Amino acid sequence: MAADDYTEKDRHEDVKVLHGMGYAQELSRSMSKFSNFAISFSIICILSGGINSFAQALGSVGGAGAGLGWIVGCAVSGMFALSMAQIASAFPTAGGLYHWGSILGNRFWGWLTAWLNLLGLITVLGAINIGTAYYFAGTFGASFGFTGTDMQIVVFVAAITAVQALFNHLGIKITTFLTDISGYIIFLTTAVLIVACLVFAPHIDVSRLWTFTNYSGDAGGGTFPQSDNMLYLFLLCLLLPVYTITGYDASAHTSEETKNASTSVPRGIVTSVLWSSLIGWVMICAIMLAIPDMDAGAKQGFNVFFATMDAILPSGLKLAIYVGILIAQFLCGLATVTSASRMLFAFSRDDGMPVGSKALSTVSPTYRTPVAAIWTATVLCILYVILAMSIKIAGTSIYVIVVNSTLVFLFLSFTVPLVAGLFAFGTAKWPKPGPWAMSAGTYKLVTLLSVVGMAVILFIAVAPPNDRVLWVVVGFIALALVMWVLVENRRFKGPPIGDEVKRRAAAIAAAEAAVGEKA
Repeated sequence: MAADDYTEKDRHEDVKVLHGMGYAQELSRSMSKFSNFAISFSIICILSGGINSFAQALGSVGGAGAGLGWIVGCAVSGMFALSMAQIASAFPTAGGLYHWGSILGNRFWGWLTAWLNLLGLITVLGAINIGTAYYFAGTFGASFGFTGTDMQIVVFVAAITAVQALFNHLGIKITTFLTDISGYIIFLTTAVLIVACLVFAPHIDVSRLWTFTNYSGDAGGGTFPQSDNMLYLFLLCLLLPVYTITGYDASAHTSEETKNASTSVPRGIVTSVLWSSLIGWVMICAIMLAIPDMDAGAKQGFNVFFATMDAILPSGLKLAIYVGILIAQFLCGLATVTSASRMLFAFSRDDGMPVGSKALSTVSPTYRTPVAAIWTATVLCILYVILAMSIKIAGTSIYVIVVNSTLVFLFLSFTVPLVAGLFAFGTAKWPKPGPWAMSAGTYKLVTLLSVVGMAVILFIAVAPPNDRVLWVVVGFIALALVMWVLVENRRFKGPPIGDEVKRRAAAIAAAEAAVGEKA
């Protein structure tokens, strides 16, 4: 459906669904189906994770990490996306994951989901912008005296995150315009990169893509510790696709700003994962085929992409590709600010935050955006990056630490509501699916596979030398349980359900009037 085909009847139906869940139409519903797809596609951004984490494929099992590992990892992410899409169609709200966990499970499930998702979104924003900082250091940094020291990385991240927040502050239409452009930039730059790699590769040896070579330890530039267990190393190579193909929950977080949300949102989730997986696989394989010498390339560690481009590409073409990638990575972070702020806004309007919920759930009548939530998410991201720098493990980069913690928190936040949905589907909590739906049997199978995928992700994310991540996760869950038992169980009421929805009618009307939303 084209943007111009969005009728008054469609708008009324979207608002009716939102009112039925007890919420006001405070945010501006102006995102098209393509824009909803584009915001997830922009956060996934194969030119961000796919480039900055490329060494995690090569530095484990060599070429097979791209040819085979990418497919397996994307299949894991695909199961999560399909299962999430089914729920998103039935419950299209901002901060969807938290809402799903509460309605399909209970107050505690929703509360835990919210905190896991917030941590995941803050850390993934940090990971994206740290990756952009390292990328800038490897491409244009020398011209600016930017060598990528810890302090330079933190300052760079703080600066670009603030700019990304400013664009978000100024309204969803500006953000949508930029993320729409980002989608086209990703497609175009990736296409040029693929063709360039294949044309200028010294030789093409397709067998690389299914050849397993142990590049752990020094052979892989220290990307992973030395190991002779090829199965273990193959699981580690999945860190590249699983980290790259995430962030598609952004389509759900912007549900209240999307037209025809019950169909547009689930399609945005699924199609963003599908296209990113397919195009990303071709890109990763092309880069792998372009490496002049695999043994020498592996020893470059996280610099292998830059070393390869320097070795094979003409300077003008390389510069054009580098600029396109840098813009895409910046817009990837911008879209992530949108996602994180909507989650924080949604949780806060149900009084989920211990302090500041009223301010964080306020929508600017001028820009129709949750301004306080946007800037709070930005500050939390910067503080997290500073913390990661201060506690990093010797020999392990900030980027690797942040990426692994991101995986655990984000995918745990996905898993909790998915498990709740598995038990709730077909019951009074979830009597019927939304307009976008798989069959009951297919949905349950996909969700079960997602749970298996979560076990794999947890294993590889806390594998040495990142085993301390496990203690961070255990510590967070233990702290969450203590907070719930001592405080939140009595204070937090969760999202409106049943009669509470009807009692909110007057408050909904007042909130919409305050931002100029027509009845």
